[in-house]
Amino acid sequence: MNGLGSFDQSMAMLEAQKQKQAESLRKLETQTEDEKLREQTDAFEAILVKTLLDQALNLDDGLFPKAPGHDIYQSMYKEQLSEELAGGFGYSDTLFNWLKEQENILKNGGIYKPEQNNQKSEKMQDAGSLDVEKGFE
Repeated sequence: MNGLGSFDQSMAMLEAQKQKQAESLRKLETQTEDEKLREQTDAFEAILVKTLLDQALNLDDGLFPKAPGHDIYQSMYKEQLSEELAGGFGYSDTLFNWLKEQENILKNGGIYKPEQNNQKSEKMQDAGSLDVEKGFE
C-alpha cells in the first residue's frame, strides 16, 4: 500500500509541474511583441554596460594579492550590476525606438509613417512641453 501512496504523490507532483509549465507558456504567449523586443534591447544594453564595467572596474593591484575565486566573484558582480543598470542609460530606448521605426518602414513599403501612439511621443508628453513665452509646463 505504501508503494501506491508514493506513486500517487509522484503523479500529483508531475501534474502540478505540467500545470506550472502550461501557465508559464500561456504567459509567454500573451507577452506582446513590444515587450519581447524591450527585453532584448535591455539585454543588449546590459552587454554594453558590462563591457564598460569590465574596463572601469579593472581593480588589479600589485600591492595586494588576489584571493582565490576573486576573478569569478568580480565577473559575477559586474554581470549582475550590468543587468540591474540595463535600461537606465538610454541605449535600450534608442535601439527600441529605432527598431520600431524600421519595422514601421517595412510595413509601409519603404515609407516612414509615424505611428499615433508610439512611446517616443508619450515620453515627450510626460516630460512636458516647452513654450517659449511660458517655459516648461
